[in-house]
Amino acid sequence: MEKLISILQEIKPDIDFETCTTLIDDELLDSFDIISIVGELNDAYDIEIPASEIVPDNFNSAAALYDMVNRLAEE
Repeated sequence: MEKLISILQEIKPDIDFETCTTLIDDELLDSFDIISIVGELNDAYDIEIPASEIVPDNFNSAAALYDMVNRLAEE
């Protein structure tokens, strides 16, 4: 999880990713941020995030992102 938080903070340093659970709902992340996050996570975790996984539920919090990454890494 620390690696994920570090990646997210590099992209958007002004957000508290450890506690925020409304990243999409409160429009804290825009489409460019999402694309950047997807690219960074694909590289860092050697996964491929398909378009079907790019939904608000997977991007509203660091915990949700972490769950998605772990699920995709197991496939």
